[in-house]
Formats: sequence, structure tokens, C-alpha cells
Amino acid sequence: MRLDRINSLLPYHSYIDTNTTVDVINHMIDEVSEGKKIFYDFYTEDQKRHDPSKVLTGLFFFRGEPGAPFAVISPGGGFSYVGSIHEGFPYASEIAKKGYNAFVIQYRVGGEQRATEDLAAAISYIFNHAQMLEVGTEDYSLWGSSAGARMAANIGSNGSAGYNADDLPLPSAVVMAYTAHQGYSEHDPPTFVIVSADDPIVNAATVERRNEAMRSVGVEVEYHKYQNARHGFGLGMGTDAEGWIELAIQFWKDHMAKK
Repeated sequence: MRLDRINSLLPYHSYIDTNTTVDVINHMIDEVSEGKKIFYDFYTEDQKRHDPSKVLTGLFFFRGEPGAPFAVISPGGGFSYVGSIHEGFPYASEIAKKGYNAFVIQYRVGGEQRATEDLAAAISYIFNHAQMLEVGTEDYSLWGSSAGARMAANIGSNGSAGYNADDLPLPSAVVMAYTAHQGYSEHDPPTFVIVSADDPIVNAATVERRNEAMRSVGVEVEYHKYQNARHGFGLGMGTDAEGWIELAIQFWKDHMAKK
């Protein structure tokens, strides 16, 4: 398959930039060539034996500065695939360039509940192995796009303990891209939200209703609506959404300082 046809594998995504996807894959190859570990299982071998659906789960690690806070990124894909190459690895690469640690989760497809349980288990794994991973557990953030944004928001509202994992602090920020997720709580972390007005899957008005509902109970929301990025635009290369990730990283950074 030619790389310029990769979009045929990602039907819920748009504006897939092959230069970006090649760059992040080459970075990962270089890391492995240098003897660095880039993939971590967050389920034990015993857990995987009891539930074979967990075999292909794990965390890809993009290292920042030792001891720096971490982000966990949940790509979208309608819970039918995990679009890491477009809106997982590229996000992690940009975050790591700023000195922060970033993980991209490979979760089980087939439903929101078990995908969110995977995210909760992954966060617990990072907390329990923070010294080995050389990451700081203060001020972590959760990022998600489309289906992945639902996962991040679920943890933001209910915590990891609500999904059969350890009782851990809530993230200092949640970053949500193009999702119609409507659940929230008054305890939700500060939330950064983006969507495009021409999204054929997610109606921007639905996103805006949730934003206002969250604000009404005291949750801080920063919202950006773009005009020509459609759905699943990732970094937004070639659209008016390009550069949004810089704003999101700054939002996270600002809330580290406030906390």
C-alpha cells in the first residue's frame, strides 16, 4: 500500500498528513534502535491469560524530561479501531518536544466501557511504575479525540476507581477533540475543547451545550471552534485548526501552575 492511501484505513479521520505519520514512525524506530523501550504492557500476563482480549493492549511511550508530568492520549476510531498513527503518536511527539512525557494507549475496541477500563488501568500502571518510567505523577493530563475523548472525559468525571482501577487523583486537565460526549460532573478538571463547524459526525451545537452546562457548575472550559477541519482532523494540518495543540499544551501548563 502506498503511504498516500493510509486514509483508507482510517474512515473516521480526515486531513491525514503522511509526512507527519512517517516522521513519528521513524522516531519510534530510532528509539528502538538506540535500545530504548517504547511499549509497555499495563495488564499482567495472568490478566491477559484470563482475558485474551487484553493481549494487544499497551502504552507507547514518548519520553520528555525525566520527572516531568505525563499525558495519556486516547486516539479515536469509533471504538472499532485505534487511530494512533494520526491522532496519537503525532500528539505525543509534540507534547514530548515541550519536555513533558506522553503515552499513547492501545486499548480494546468494541465498546466505550471496556476501553475506558483500559485507560483507567493504564493510568494506574503509570502511577505504580512512575519511578521506573521516570515520570512525575503531579499534574498529569488526559487527552482524547472522538471516541478517545469520551474515555478521557469519563475518567475526568468518575476517576479511575469508577472503572475498576486504583483510586487516584483526577487529572489537572482534560483535552477533548471533536466528540458529542455529554456526561460531566461538577468535579470535572479544567477542560480544553475543540471541534469544527463542518464536522459531519459531531454537531458543534451539541459540544457547546455541554461546555455551557459545565461552566454553569463551575468547571473551567476553554473552547475553540474551527471552520473547515471536518471530523478526525488530528493536528489539523492543512486546516484552520492547525496549531491547536500548542494552545492545548499551554492550557495544561497553566493549570499545573494554578494547582
